[in-house]
Amino acid sequence: MWKDIFAAIDHAYEEMVEIRRYLHQYPEVSFKEEKTAKYIANTYEQLGIPYQTQVGGNGVIARLEGGKPGKTVALRADFDALPIQEENDVPYKSKNDGAMHACGHDGHTATLLTLARILSDYQKDLTGTVVFLHQHAEEYAPGGAKPIIETGALEDVDAVFGTHLWATTPLGTIETAKGPFMAGADRFEIIIKGKGGHGAQPHLTKDALVIGSQLVTSLQQIVSRRLDPLKTAVVTVAQFESGTAFNVIADTAKLTGTVRTFDAEVQDTIIKEMEKIIKSSCLSYDADYQFDYYKGYPPVINHADEAELILKHAPEADETLTARETAPSMAGEDFAYYLQEKPGAFYFTGARIEGHAYPHHHPKFDIDERALPHAAKTLLQAYRSYQEKHPS
Repeated sequence: MWKDIFAAIDHAYEEMVEIRRYLHQYPEVSFKEEKTAKYIANTYEQLGIPYQTQVGGNGVIARLEGGKPGKTVALRADFDALPIQEENDVPYKSKNDGAMHACGHDGHTATLLTLARILSDYQKDLTGTVVFLHQHAEEYAPGGAKPIIETGALEDVDAVFGTHLWATTPLGTIETAKGPFMAGADRFEIIIKGKGGHGAQPHLTKDALVIGSQLVTSLQQIVSRRLDPLKTAVVTVAQFESGTAFNVIADTAKLTGTVRTFDAEVQDTIIKEMEKIIKSSCLSYDADYQFDYYKGYPPVINHADEAELILKHAPEADETLTARETAPSMAGEDFAYYLQEKPGAFYFTGARIEGHAYPHHHPKFDIDERALPHAAKTLLQAYRSYQEKHPS
C-alpha cells in the first residue's frame, strides 16, 4: 500500500503545482485569509472528508478516520501570506497588490490538500486518524496556532508534525533537530519623546534622532557584552522613523525591531537590559520615552523521539532524500505552541532554486516546486512511522 501511495504522490506533482500557483496568485495576509479558508474547505467538501471551519479564527481542520485502530496524528500546513509587493516575473505572480506568498505557505497548503485527496482513496487501509490541520496567521503574532489549541479541537491528537519548505536548504535535503530548532520571536517598539526645533539651534532642542541613533548602536552591545557568550540571542532594530524636514530637528523617533532567544532567562535579561539602556540614554538628554515589549512565539522545541522519526525514516519515503540534524535557526514559528501541548516535530524540506538566492520574506522569494512531493511524502512517512512505533 505505502509504495502505491508514494507513487500516487509523484503522479500528483502537476496537481500540487497547480494548487500552489493558484494560491500564489491570490494571497491573503494574516487574519484576513477568508477566501483561502473557503478554498480549503471546498476541497474537503468535494472529497467528502469531514471538516471544521473557523477554528480559532480562519483555521480549517479535516479528519480522515482509517479503517484500522490507531493513534490520531495531526499534519499541519499554514496558509497566510505576507504584506509584500511581489517582484518576480512569473506567470503565477501575485494578483493582489501588497500581498505575496513570500514564505512558501502556498506550497504547504497544496501539499496537504493533495495528500488528503490521495489518502482518501486508501481510507479503509489506514491506521488511526489523520488530522489535516490548516492553520491561518502564522506570520503575525499572536498567530493562529494558539487560538486553534484553545478551541480544544486538538485535544484527542496524540502527535503533531509539520514541515516548512525551506528556500535556503538544497532540494532533496530534510533538516531538523532533536530539541531546540527555531527561536522564540519577540517584537519591541521604542518611542523617544524629545523636543524639536530649528536645525540651526540644536542647543535649544532634545534631538530625538540623535538619541535614537545612539540607541541603535547601544542595543547591539546587549548580546556581545551583557550575555553569556555560550548563549544565543539576536537583537535587531529593523525600523527607524524620525524627522520631517532637512532643517527641522526631530522631537520624536520611533524604533521597532525583534528579539530572538531560545531561553526564557536570556529573554528576561534582554528585556531588563533594554529598559536600562533606553532609560539612561534618554535621561542623559533629558528626554522621555515609551518602551513596549511584546513577547511573541516561544521557541520551537522538538521532541527528541519524534524528531528521530523524521531523521531516521524520512529517506524511506523517497530514495532521493537525505535527512540530517542541523543547528537551530533564529527564525520563529508558532508551531511551537503545538509542541508545548503534544509530542511532535517540525522540520525543513529543502526547496532551494539553484541560482535564485532570495531568502524567505523577500519580494523575489520562490521555491523549487519539485520539493512539493518531498514535503507530502515525508509528512506521510511521519504519520506512518509514528503509528508503527505506537501500535494500538
